[in-house]
Amino acid sequence: MDRAWRIGIVGGGPGGLMTAYCLQKLADRPLEMVLFEATDRLGGKILTRRFATHGVRYEAGAAEFYDYSPVDDDPLKSLIAELGLPMFPMGGPAVIMRNGILANLDDIGEQLGPRARDSLLRFDRLVKDAMTPQRFYAVTEPDFARGQPDAGRFDAMLRQIDDPDARGYVENLIHSDLAAEPCHTNLSYGLQNYLMNDPAYMHVYGIEGGNERLPQELAARCAAAIRLEHRVGRISRTDDARIRVRTIHHGTPAEEEFDFVVVALPHNQLMSIEFEGDRLASAVRDHHAQHDHPAHYLRVTLLFDEPFWKEAFSDSYWMLDRFGGCCLYDESLRDPERVHGILGWLIGGDAARDMSGLGDEELIAAALESLPSFLAHGRGHFLEGRVHRWVAAVSAMPTGAVPWGFDERHQPEPVEHPNLMLVGDYLFDSTINGVLDSAQYVAGWIAANMSEHQKEQP
Repeated sequence: MDRAWRIGIVGGGPGGLMTAYCLQKLADRPLEMVLFEATDRLGGKILTRRFATHGVRYEAGAAEFYDYSPVDDDPLKSLIAELGLPMFPMGGPAVIMRNGILANLDDIGEQLGPRARDSLLRFDRLVKDAMTPQRFYAVTEPDFARGQPDAGRFDAMLRQIDDPDARGYVENLIHSDLAAEPCHTNLSYGLQNYLMNDPAYMHVYGIEGGNERLPQELAARCAAAIRLEHRVGRISRTDDARIRVRTIHHGTPAEEEFDFVVVALPHNQLMSIEFEGDRLASAVRDHHAQHDHPAHYLRVTLLFDEPFWKEAFSDSYWMLDRFGGCCLYDESLRDPERVHGILGWLIGGDAARDMSGLGDEELIAAALESLPSFLAHGRGHFLEGRVHRWVAAVSAMPTGAVPWGFDERHQPEPVEHPNLMLVGDYLFDSTINGVLDSAQYVAGWIAANMSEHQKEQP
């Protein structure tokens, strides 16, 4: 070719930015990349915001990142280190249940009874026999369990917990991580979300100064032309087998042609694009149906004049037996110099979906009301609240009920549109780690194809 390869990337969230960053590192040919983002910001589900009162920072989107290094290599942690972003560990083993704090087996035995403790121990052993740390890590490996339906829904596994109090403890522990009800997810994903609470399987961390520093650093280092407020409305094939992208910017339509196009959108946004041509449209509909297992989040974050909970807790987060089981984050620990207190409620599943239609003030009142009795006095310290809705933003069953191979996941129509690829966390494990795996796969695929094409030229 006598020109640079043109790459179009649809979506300015972590998937699009990671694809651009990885591709420019891997490509051995000149590139001209254009990234289209429909909104006025980059970062997607990684969103750091500040309260109007006192300008205190909090996480409105992805709360943490997962550290798989206890088991094997961790590409996301390596990327964050490569970008020079400092990390801080997070942890929180406690479940607040019936106004009591269950931080260990002794607490469970004392407050729920020895039968509940023994039932939980049996379940824990059963889960760890079913999924070792190595298998936990390998679930997202290429072609793991390809074409094999999962053994069933996770709720069937939970029914094996013979003590109702122990079962309630587990349900509260994992509900906000699943972002769905156990009957809506499969066995492997349920096991993963239970085991991620065990440090032998995984650790959790955040980025100092705000998680949104990750997409900001990626954007700063990408050699792509970034076009905000450019909504992609149609994707089609040209006569010379390139990909045409039609955009609308402030009411003005435009079209551009690319050698490769990567669509890096959340699953719930994929069908907002018209994919032209019967073959491509049908393939994308099949892809959407394969991965159509919506899960839901709702974030309610409250600012207080002081961290009134410090006498009871020192961890980064705890689970609370409200809203079907939710996670309560101490957002104050992200900025230890602050004197104010910040609590963030991460509500998941059906409760998040159903409550998202309520007004902000109603949701703030519900969060305050949910404080356990030993923290109820903290309602008088409330200053300001913020609400962020993430309905259908992640997948309750990543890769689908019957997993597809990597090529099938990322290349919806390989015959007439081999240069159209998809990237998303729903193709792996509904995490930021998973979207990087997806982006690396697609970037490597495109770079290899460009190199091979160059070799074939006379």
